[in-house]
Amino acid sequence: MPRAFASVSEFLAHGFDAVIDVRSPSEYAEDHVPGAVSLPVLSDDERARVGTIYVQDSPFRARKLGAALVARNAAAHIEGPLADKGGSWRPLVYCWRGGQRSGSFTTILGQIGWRAEQVEGGYRSWRRLVQRTLYEETLPHRLILLDGLTGTAKTELLHRLAKLGVQVLDLEGLARHRGSLLGGQPGGQPGQKAFETALVAQLAALDPARPVLAEAESSKVGALSLPPALWSAMQAAPRIEITATLDGRARYLAQAYSDLAFDRDRLEPLLHQLVPLRGRATVDRWVALLRDGRFDELAAALMTDHYDPAYRRSRSRHPVAVLQTVDVGPLTGPDLERAAERIAAAVTAG
Repeated sequence: MPRAFASVSEFLAHGFDAVIDVRSPSEYAEDHVPGAVSLPVLSDDERARVGTIYVQDSPFRARKLGAALVARNAAAHIEGPLADKGGSWRPLVYCWRGGQRSGSFTTILGQIGWRAEQVEGGYRSWRRLVQRTLYEETLPHRLILLDGLTGTAKTELLHRLAKLGVQVLDLEGLARHRGSLLGGQPGGQPGQKAFETALVAQLAALDPARPVLAEAESSKVGALSLPPALWSAMQAAPRIEITATLDGRARYLAQAYSDLAFDRDRLEPLLHQLVPLRGRATVDRWVALLRDGRFDELAAALMTDHYDPAYRRSRSRHPVAVLQTVDVGPLTGPDLERAAERIAAAVTAG
């Protein structure tokens, strides 16, 4: 009988030796259950071919071809990546909707003697649990946000706090983006579904009885939207405000974005996208600093002319509760270490 799961946490605590995704490689690449390995029983081309025959020719012929392809691919998996599995191995198998692909593979594995089970509803059941958690329910976690002007090392502070045992939610890490126009990273961002899967997996690992620190973000991190349950929790969350000197922030930002600062062909077009907001003269001044290699001055100008005014406007429109203000001065390593310890002590005591 297929295995059903009532929640994300229950799914993630499945107890099987492995989770096998038998969907096509492109389906797996878009999103998959955390920890699942890809053993497709139909390739993308094979799936398209079977689907075309089903619609344009004959469902019977499509099923017959599909069965042959599944058996052939299953044999390759059994002789390949599964060759070393012992008789007590217990895999959990899923396809798109718990249909023929996962059913066929589960049956084959079961005939060998492995205690294989199929996920009821397949990937769609996982996706429904993710959507329910992030779009319909209220998060049980008590969030506290690190807030402050650009360049105050909030992301690095999160990483330091994690090492001190504080629960953190690194949204920019999950989204693979630094949260601004200039925040893109090599390799690009995951899709929205994959981001939400990573997010619910991270949330499931956090203890709701203890506070969770996250960085204050807008409703989008790069191209990815923060789901309603998380966004509502963030809007209601109190904040710890991080402050630092402008010179320190400029040096820190120039270092943090050094990959972009030394790639003029990539950075200059991004700066020009801000012409409608800041005007041609201001952007031309930034570009001149970039071309001269004056990266600290460019960082200071970007903050003074663009980031700081935008932050202050947002704060004036949406006042927030500030639990504590932590000054990190010139943002040296010892400054950040002391700030992280102070924040950790405050949230632990609270």
